[in-house]
Amino acid sequence: MLKTLRKAEYAELTILFFVQGLAMSTWFVPLGNVLDTHGLHRIKPFAFAASALAAFVSPLIFGAMADRQASPTRVLRWLAMATAVMMSLVSTAIKFHGNAWLILALIQLLNLCSAPMLSISSAIIFSRLADSNEFAPMRVMLTFGWMGGGLLASLLNADTSSLAGYTSAIIWFILAGFTFFLPSLEVPKSVENLSWHERLGLDALTLLKNRDLRVVFIMTTLLCIPLAAFYPYAPTNLLDLGLKHTSAWMSLAQTTEVPGIMCLGWLLLKWRMKWIFACGVGFGVLRLIFCAVNTKALLLLGIALHGAPFTLVYITVQIFLEQRVDKTWRARAQALLTLMNNGVGNLIGYLGAGWWFNACTHPAGTQWTLFWSGLSASVAGVLIYFLIAYKGKDARR
Repeated sequence: MLKTLRKAEYAELTILFFVQGLAMSTWFVPLGNVLDTHGLHRIKPFAFAASALAAFVSPLIFGAMADRQASPTRVLRWLAMATAVMMSLVSTAIKFHGNAWLILALIQLLNLCSAPMLSISSAIIFSRLADSNEFAPMRVMLTFGWMGGGLLASLLNADTSSLAGYTSAIIWFILAGFTFFLPSLEVPKSVENLSWHERLGLDALTLLKNRDLRVVFIMTTLLCIPLAAFYPYAPTNLLDLGLKHTSAWMSLAQTTEVPGIMCLGWLLLKWRMKWIFACGVGFGVLRLIFCAVNTKALLLLGIALHGAPFTLVYITVQIFLEQRVDKTWRARAQALLTLMNNGVGNLIGYLGAGWWFNACTHPAGTQWTLFWSGLSASVAGVLIYFLIAYKGKDARR
């Protein structure tokens, strides 16, 4: 890694990922319980789906800006500041029991600001690397940040409190200030007379003409649908089983992500992309089966295994795009990935999970075995589709 980056720059970019993961997790992990505690149960699926609605527009717009119109570092700074402000407003509205639909509208605006940032941060880091396989060890810092956010929320007793949002806002302000220390990044000069189609980044849809890209994009999008139930409803299951400090327990989800990321470089050299993806989806089936047993030990094991499919599918696909897409399209390719996964997949997933949760819940309680088993069967279907549809090529280097 250090042979392609000077040591100071390496530290700056790893800190960027760590702080961003910390800010995201401090708010997102306890969000479901925060809404339930403040009597906002009915907007819970829609609050999570707000991030999906934002992903339909925001990443493509700002991905196009980063590629063609403005420095990605400056765009990241503006978005971090806007996110911090909106996070403060949302937390205040929740704290003082504002109108539920006003809170939902504020959450939607918050997500419009925050949705593009991970794609832009990834583009900034990829631009500094000579070898895309070096991304995985650096990406582990986002994981550590995400784990830290859940632990911080529980440490502050903010698992059910608007304090989680205020803490996240402070971290976003810190991130905005930190961008002044990031290395400058050259971007392609603006192209004259761009059409609206191009300015919105919608020309990235042409990438789907490539068979390999199309199958991988569809697979990751379909996988998002059942996996979207994890953060809204796993904490609820933990509470039902008598486990408190749910944000800290949810941090177990990253315990398999860290070793997975550290091994990913080796896997990329030894395995075909097809089998890395297939292994990740297979872990997705297994972890939901463990959750379906509905005991403390196996639910926690299912939570801990969350990191394996996340790493082997969603981190690998970022590297896949860097290897298969021309550099002038990469930021928009990452933005399109965000659109399809966090937009299409998560929108269907969050709303569908809300419906499925209600269908599995009766006056006597929630049938957690049925809930998780149905999701496991859905992931198994995605695995079958991918094994049949993807042909690919040997990705060894």
